[in-house]
Amino acid sequence: MYTMLAILMGLLVGAVIITISGYNPVEAYSTMLKGIFSKPKYMARTIIRSTPLILTGLSVAFAFRTGLFNIGVEGQFIIGALVASLLGYFLDLPAIIHIPIVFLGATIAAALWGAIAGYLKARFGVHEVIATIMLNWIALYTSNYIITMEGVKKPGTESTYDILESARITITGFRHVVGPARIHWGTLIAIIIAIIVSYILFKTTIGYELRAVGYNKDAAKYGGINVNKNMILAMAIAGALGGAAGALNIMGEGYHVSVLAATEGYGFNGIAVALIGNNSPLGVVLSAFLFGGITFGGMRMQQLGIPTEVINIVIGSIVFFIATYRIFEYTKKYFKKKKLQKEVK
Repeated sequence: MYTMLAILMGLLVGAVIITISGYNPVEAYSTMLKGIFSKPKYMARTIIRSTPLILTGLSVAFAFRTGLFNIGVEGQFIIGALVASLLGYFLDLPAIIHIPIVFLGATIAAALWGAIAGYLKARFGVHEVIATIMLNWIALYTSNYIITMEGVKKPGTESTYDILESARITITGFRHVVGPARIHWGTLIAIIIAIIVSYILFKTTIGYELRAVGYNKDAAKYGGINVNKNMILAMAIAGALGGAAGALNIMGEGYHVSVLAATEGYGFNGIAVALIGNNSPLGVVLSAFLFGGITFGGMRMQQLGIPTEVINIVIGSIVFFIATYRIFEYTKKYFKKKKLQKEVK
């Protein structure tokens, strides 16, 4: 309920900004919706944009559920994408073997990357926010260095070679409907992973221990739970989810990684997705599609002359109102109290 109110309030704030800018908010939002649903190719691109956000959002949400703040999803995404690109090009295997190896290899590499932050926190008390921010930059510059190596870099470009056909998960049968948009099996895989994460968190002993550590480390330790081990495991799983996002992005759409001047933002957007989804796996899936729809459909508003920054204001407002959900609680209690006072009189 509060999430829906936050979304409505965010859209209302956006409408006010659009009006102040001299445009019609009804026309603007109508254009945004048409940019999502009017054509199959727009819907396909919205889904493509949403897919990595499902997994980066899950990564953040999983860490939150275990009492950790994984701000390092961006770096884990980069590591997953890099390893997927290398395995996808240098290994020449049948697709039935190649695809799982590329995906699992990238996921495991990112899990180990995430586990570094978990180990630093468990062993030395280094806060995971500090550790993961530093690991983001290390991942970025490590990736850039490897890409420029001889044999890895494609001549005349700032990118790696494209992965082989046997490592791709693109669905080519709908090109006549969706045009050049590269729809792929990654969306289905991401949703399945969300279901698995939900099961692990709420239906298994491991999930119970991880959540117990998140709720109260001292109580968990008193109950016989190995707190340090679970911190490392939580960050490893969160890292694996971030790496899976990078792998699917390469295997389904990008096909290669390029030298980056700055991070692409998938991980940081995952924080917003997790917050909007209330750190629930199902909520994250729905939130990712909402986020993808607003960002892609919002680009169509440029046809009216409306700057894309308005969309960032809308998303920021939604996150703000979700973070301050107690405003709704206090408002509800206030009116309830007023109603009771009237009934007493």
